[in-house]
Amino acid sequence: MAIPGFTLAHELAPRFRDTDAMGHINNAVYITYLEVARQEYWRVLSEDEDYSRVPFILAGVQIDFRSEARVSEVLHIGIRCDWIGNKSFAFGYEIREKRSGQVCYDYAAKRSLPMPAELRAKLERYEGRSLARAVKAR
Repeated sequence: MAIPGFTLAHELAPRFRDTDAMGHINNAVYITYLEVARQEYWRVLSEDEDYSRVPFILAGVQIDFRSEARVSEVLHIGIRCDWIGNKSFAFGYEIREKRSGQVCYDYAAKRSLPMPAELRAKLERYEGRSLARAVKAR
């Protein structure tokens, strides 16, 4: 899965040991997830899996947390190079939950169709909550 604006996206399945007492991925673990993304970026960039030849070290990390992740989710980590200076460069990252989007479809007419009320009801009953998408104000 590609993440728009990122050169590479790496899929990662969190482990139980990554969680905190609340069942969320512990905030310190995200630094390791970023390291996994850098490792994959280097592997693809250099076509070499000898990580002893990596010509850079981590100098600093800043993370803004927007929502929690859980062990049951599959995460995609996007990575890109944001800038290059005289002695340093910066990677930008984004971690997202893996999702898929579905469209209701009429196979006979070969076109999409509005969400059937019966399917909506089944999904909401199974999920135990309203699944109506919030409409963004313009």
